[in-house]
Amino acid sequence: MKRENESSVFDFILLGFSNFPQLQAQLFGVFLVDYLVTLLGNAIIIVVISVEQSLHVPMYLFLLNLSVVEVGFSAVIMPEMLVVLSSEKTRITFSGCFAQMYFILLFGGTECFLLGAMAYDRFAAICHPLSYPVTMNKRVFLKLVMFSWISWIMVATAQTSWVFSFPFCGPSEINHLFCETPPVLELACASTFLFEIYAFTGTILIIMVPFVLILLSYIRILFAILKMPSTTGRQKAFSTCASHLTSVTLFYGTASMTYLQPKSGYSPETKKLMSLAYTLLTPLLNPLIYSLRNSEMKRALMKLWRRKMDLHTF
Repeated sequence: MKRENESSVFDFILLGFSNFPQLQAQLFGVFLVDYLVTLLGNAIIIVVISVEQSLHVPMYLFLLNLSVVEVGFSAVIMPEMLVVLSSEKTRITFSGCFAQMYFILLFGGTECFLLGAMAYDRFAAICHPLSYPVTMNKRVFLKLVMFSWISWIMVATAQTSWVFSFPFCGPSEINHLFCETPPVLELACASTFLFEIYAFTGTILIIMVPFVLILLSYIRILFAILKMPSTTGRQKAFSTCASHLTSVTLFYGTASMTYLQPKSGYSPETKKLMSLAYTLLTPLLNPLIYSLRNSEMKRALMKLWRRKMDLHTF
């Protein structure tokens, strides 16, 4: 194909659920509520942890970073998705699609690594409590957080640049709700075989390696908890770990269904629903999981609320 035709695509069209126009109005309302609740819930966690000095420990500072990721993830995807649902077809510029894919990779990958770091933190706290202040000191915490962010800045930059280095010569319709890698790659006018090998291998490593480390950590944690003589201590340890395990299951389960599925194994509509599972549910449920199941978070929230009411009284 001639080069002048290869450069003819300057923007893309996001189809969304245009095959089901009767559902788009209802979906718009559901997604709008989801977006607002997600922002509010994660913002509350960020504010509570930032303000409450007693929560300035690795466990909750990791959670603060996780909430920042969830806010960023939702802000990158949801506004564009709402625009797509409010119209039959929505145009997104080449650069806009690049930016959206970049930040989806950045925030999604960073969340993956943060969940792994949080598992290591719980392992160190429960299995080696006496050496925990040394094992998870401020320097180690900062290294883990910086590694989670910086490594994915580099991965997202490399991968997104590779995807958009392919020629796109039409059609320009992305049968999806946002610019995710697989549906965009389907529009490339050149062989993407090498990229697909890299992406599949990288996804397995990125998803499975942290997951295996989390699994091994929790096996050790389980044995350590069962050896505790105090029933109260066991209950507190189980409660602390339950929130993180719920988030891990939710995130890895939905992400695996999306990125480790066969290329032609599901219909486009099914793939959209699978993507919605981790783009909508995970950011929405994480604040509920960590705030409702964590007594220290609930106490800090009530303390902040009473402080605010006292200020209003005066």
